[in-house]
Amino acid sequence: MTLALGAIGVMNIMLVTVGERTHEIGMRKAIGATRRDILTLFLVEGVAIILLSGGAGILLGWGITKALLLAPRPEGFQPPTVTWRLTVEAFLLLGLAALGSCLAPARSAALLPPAEALRDEV
Repeated sequence: MTLALGAIGVMNIMLVTVGERTHEIGMRKAIGATRRDILTLFLVEGVAIILLSGGAGILLGWGITKALLLAPRPEGFQPPTVTWRLTVEAFLLLGLAALGSCLAPARSAALLPPAEALRDEV
């Protein structure tokens, strides 16, 4: 469920970004940017979002786990443990899901005709 919500969040951010930058997309296409250039632009932005949010999540998760190790706990209660392998697997899985959710907005930006994009009011 968390993975789906994260992917939906990234897709929403990217859809808003594409909507707000329609005029810029039209200008880039008018001066010679290819569909691949526009697609790459938005995918790189999506990867940046994934790295920043994933990195913040990893740091927060590790910090909470370390804090729980120091907190008093009832007898028989095992604190959560996080391994590097689990961290890398979770980050890769989230990254793949988020990158997949960036594809639709990036593709719609790449397919936008320059005349329509320039006609859009700023």
